Amino acid sequence: MEKVIAYLGLGSNLGRREEHLGAAIQRLSENPVSPIKVLRSSSVYETPPWGLKDQPDFLNCVLEVETTLPPAGLLERAKAVEAILGRQPELRFGPRIIDVDILLFGSLVLEQPNLQIPHSRLHLRAFALIPLAELEPGLIHPVLNLPVGQLAKGVDGQEGVTIWGPPPVVLNSVVNSRRITQ
Repeated sequence: MEKVIAYLGLGSNLGRREEHLGAAIQRLSENPVSPIKVLRSSSVYETPPWGLKDQPDFLNCVLEVETTLPPAGLLERAKAVEAILGRQPELRFGPRIIDVDILLFGSLVLEQPNLQIPHSRLHLRAFALIPLAELEPGLIHPVLNLPVGQLAKGVDGQEGVTIWGPPPVVLNSVVNSRRITQ
């Protein structure tokens, strides 16, 4: 498969939230010949829970990645990273150590029982749209045909999304909004 630019949403609201984000980034791209190359990360945002309200606040960020995996392979890798980091099957929208979601995969539109691209609720989630718009405000949502920056400005809940810190630190690397430096 050719290289595709995809965007992944990461979130954590249990334990050492920032460390969980960094560990997920590390695991996604740890193999030197990995089919996933992390190109950039947004800042880390602190956000109130979405769905189930009685739980701790989340730390969220969005990654821009380059991959040769097909969408199902990227989903499989994301779910494997969640499992390695200790995510257990839990209450829908409940607290979690780590969550890795495919937000966009190039301009692909895909509707399968276990995988929807773009993410089916992306346009409703300030915690995903705001960091995505930080990276690429002009990126076009392939179903709504609107720039993510415009969607982020109009999404409900944006007032609860605040910058918590810079892009995550990953072991000996710093993921920043420009590039990965080793």
